[in-house]
Amino acid sequence: MLNKHKKFLLAFVLIMTAISLVACSKNTNQSIKKADDKLNVVVTNSILADMTKNIAKDKINLHSIVPVGKDPHEYEPLPDDVQKTSRADLIFYNGINLETGGNAWFTKLVKNANKKENVDYFPVSKGVDVIYLEGKSTDGKEDPHAWLNLENGIIYAQNIEKELSKKDPDQKDFYQNNLNKYINKLTKLDKEAKAKFASIPENKKMIVTSEGCFKYFSKAYDIPSAYIWEINTEEEGSPEQIKNLVRKLRATELASLFVESSVDSRPMKTVSKDTKIPIYSTIFTDSVAKSGENGDSYYRMMEWNINKIYDGLSK
Repeated sequence: MLNKHKKFLLAFVLIMTAISLVACSKNTNQSIKKADDKLNVVVTNSILADMTKNIAKDKINLHSIVPVGKDPHEYEPLPDDVQKTSRADLIFYNGINLETGGNAWFTKLVKNANKKENVDYFPVSKGVDVIYLEGKSTDGKEDPHAWLNLENGIIYAQNIEKELSKKDPDQKDFYQNNLNKYINKLTKLDKEAKAKFASIPENKKMIVTSEGCFKYFSKAYDIPSAYIWEINTEEEGSPEQIKNLVRKLRATELASLFVESSVDSRPMKTVSKDTKIPIYSTIFTDSVAKSGENGDSYYRMMEWNINKIYDGLSK
């Protein structure tokens, strides 16, 4: 058996070893944390996620709430969304009555997470010339689909870069450089779209979709739009709505109809059957496509929309 002196020395060595291991562990954890000291950024949908990725790339940890292909007007956040919003350094949302309309899911989410407006969360649509729902011009009646005008998409990107640079000034030059490249890309596509649509005869100019979400696109590219219902929080595809659109289309020389990727296609199929006007293509509105598919980024979804609408109306 060990005598008392040896027992004391052994206990002392064991204690010092344990302290040393804890200290090493703490230092290692601090190093890891410092190496991964990125902003935690939450965005409300896949379009904003793609814009943010183009500007921040791998300099942030990014979480997008509404899944690809889902409607951001009405959504129920999952526990993971709630957790990541609570821990977020920066939150971007569209605004203009999108996530804050209907069941106001985003308003509830940031309130429960104790986040403050214009401190923790920011509308990327700030500065956009807002279009209102038909016949209305009051708060809560804004048309939220401003991103469908590429000029507004540029405003979104500028707002995203501005807040990223404020929160993370060490990366400001990186964010601004990526923003400039992104703006140049979007500007070029916007100019190409304006030239294309200017060549379509007036009697063939009309974008017909299920939801009335192309008002911003219409204004940007001087093409009237028509729809079955106006916004996805209202009654969608009722017999009366379909009948009204069919009556309007029978007085036109329109060659093509379109249906959005995020809505039920059956109401537009009824319109097509009753008017004998074919559905030319599916187009994107509230979400990008899944990775690897056509339209899997904001740029590519807008490029797809522009090309398909132009081709369909030119028939």
